[in-house]
Formats: sequence, structure tokens, C-alpha cells
Amino acid sequence: MIEARRLHILRAVADHRTVTAAAAALYLTPSAVSQQLAALEQETGHRLVERGAKGVRLTPAGEILLGHTNVVLAQLERAAAELAAYGAGAAGTVTVASFATGIAQVVVPAVVRLAATAPGIRIRVQDAEGDASLPMLLDRQVDVAVAVEYRGAPPADDPRLSHVPLYAEPFDAVVPVTHRLADTVEVPLAELAKDPWIGPYPGNPCHDVVVLACENAGFQPLLEHSSDDFRAVVALASADVGVALVPRSALRGMDLTGVVVRPVDGVAPTRRVFAAVRRGAEEHPLIRPVLDALGEAAGEA
Repeated sequence: MIEARRLHILRAVADHRTVTAAAAALYLTPSAVSQQLAALEQETGHRLVERGAKGVRLTPAGEILLGHTNVVLAQLERAAAELAAYGAGAAGTVTVASFATGIAQVVVPAVVRLAATAPGIRIRVQDAEGDASLPMLLDRQVDVAVAVEYRGAPPADDPRLSHVPLYAEPFDAVVPVTHRLADTVEVPLAELAKDPWIGPYPGNPCHDVVVLACENAGFQPLLEHSSDDFRAVVALASADVGVALVPRSALRGMDLTGVVVRPVDGVAPTRRVFAAVRRGAEEHPLIRPVLDALGEAAGEA
């Protein structure tokens, strides 16, 4: 009989590619993870992982088992949801991970809404960039992730996750008030090809949006200054050290002294925001109201 907790470990190793990283995500020791993998191999009668200089990869037998693992774990999530519904699970804590502007845009309004409509549900919020919240969700550190589409992100049909689209927002050009394009109604990105740029670090989903938008305009941005904090990005632009693309919602309520904000000429770069839960958990009586409240908040944003 295959134990479900060992399937969790197999998936964590497949996701993180090393025993050490999987152990850290699962709050286990590397030796405990190795022991559980060995026990799983004994249960199945197949070698499931291969260790190499660059980490761990699944064998063909391991890949077969991983496919079944995603189905089994999703079904266990559904079982937990149905049992919670049977027990009238109207009270409990749901942990939501979201990037900062997502917290302001949809999470906080959802918390306010839930306080009135589902007072038994307590929301615990964790600030996490869009590329960090999905691994946290898969590692069971959080229950809901508010994330952004980015290159390398799990696709919408990933068997481990269920996606709920929330909103899409454009990026606006932020340039110093002394910039040659400060008086234009819309900023053509191609005209910024030779400017120094300010932007998020590689790995941040917004970095991908900026770079891809510039590539579509025919150039690679010269990223001379890096920050994941858009307040810092705008402050640097106000010091006349570069130009930037910033999500529109991140500019709300910000001190824009020294800069001008202009729409991008043509098709604006856009980030698409969604909520994700582990597949099978979407109808859990604690999680369903949270997803509904996030969707309603996004619709009113």
C-alpha cells in the first residue's frame, strides 16, 4: 500500500529538484526525505529518482507515479473539502499569499467582504511575490495564492492547481519630468531603447513583463537599476537616473513628484493576476468563499 505522505514527498522532490530544497519546504530533514523516498521505492518495487551533480530527477517510473500522485492528491483535497462541508466547516483560518499590490487591490477588499458575509473565516495574509506564492501553495505553506502569469509559471491546466482569473492591468511608462517624452500623450516604447532603465530583479514576474514588452518593441532594455519595490523605482526615476514601466495599480497613492506617468503607445504591456488553490480544494467550504470574495473584489477594482 502506497502512503499518501510519501506521494507528497515525491512531488516536492520533483518540484524542487533537490532533496535538500524539498526537505526545507516540507519542514523535514534531508535524511528523512531520503528515507521516505527509499520506502516509497520499496513499496512500488521501482527506482523512482536518480541523483546527479545537478540534483535529483525522476526516473520514467517516477514520472508515471507522479502523474498518478497529482490525481490522488487532488482527490484527497476533494475528500477533505466534502468532509469539511459535511461538518459545516464555517469557521477556520485560510492563509493567502499575495504580492503587495495584489494585497491592496483584491485581498484587503476580500477580507472586508468576508468579515460581513463569513465571519467565521479568518484570513491570514502573507506578502510573497508572484513567483514565490505558487511554490508555497504546492508545499502546503498557504491555502490560496494570488499570483501573476510569468514565463516558467505552472500553466492554467497544471494538474496540481486550479486557477481563478482575477484581473489584468496595464503597465504605464514612468519618466522624469525633464525627459524628452514627458509632454507626449502616449510613450512609444521604441523611443526609450537608448535610455537607462529601472526595473524589478530577474525572477520577479514584472521583470518578465518589462523585458518582453521591450523585446516586442525591438530592443533589450538597459537595466541599470533594480528594485522589487515600485516606490523605489519611481523615486529613482524622479532622480532622473532612468525610465520604467510600472503596473497601474502600484502607482495609486504614490508620491509622483519629479515624474510623469503616461500610457504606452499601442498595445500596453499587461500583467494578468489569478488566484490558485491546490486542485481539489476549490470547493472546500472555507476556501470557496475566499475565492468568491477575491473574484468579487477584482470585479469592483
